[in-house]
Amino acid sequence: MERARASFHELLSGASGAELLRMSNGTRWTNEQLLFHMLFGYMIVRRLVVLVRVFGALPARVSRGFAALLNASTKPFDAINYWGSRGGPKVFGPRSMAAKMDRVIDGLHRRLDAESEADLRRGMHCPTRWDPFFVDFMTLADVYHFPTQHFDFHQRQLTLDKAG
Repeated sequence: MERARASFHELLSGASGAELLRMSNGTRWTNEQLLFHMLFGYMIVRRLVVLVRVFGALPARVSRGFAALLNASTKPFDAINYWGSRGGPKVFGPRSMAAKMDRVIDGLHRRLDAESEADLRRGMHCPTRWDPFFVDFMTLADVYHFPTQHFDFHQRQLTLDKAG
């Protein structure tokens, strides 16, 4: 998470306004919108952690059914995901996005540091159609790792001069 945080700050601070408005590679988002989407990947983990705690304490069939329901709602999820990332930069802007990334990662670190080994092994079935990094069954450790996988994948789609 720390590497992604540093990269995020570098990408935002090094990008010109024109670069942020340039289309990314392989998405329908601008670079700025894609950066917000990368931030959103970390933001959503706070909610996923709660879901894993709840569903991880229930019989596996319950989370399997919930995952099936979420998979069935992929089209609305995709629309919300797309439009949310389109509008996010209008609400936050680059400077606020950087500050939000710091707050979110600091919070995730606090939570992760407080987790026991047993907590990290707890898991649930997940909607595999929502994101390529969601697999059928994810532990809490997997959920904490997800946003960095998501970040790294999308960083390669940025068309910023320093997107590396």
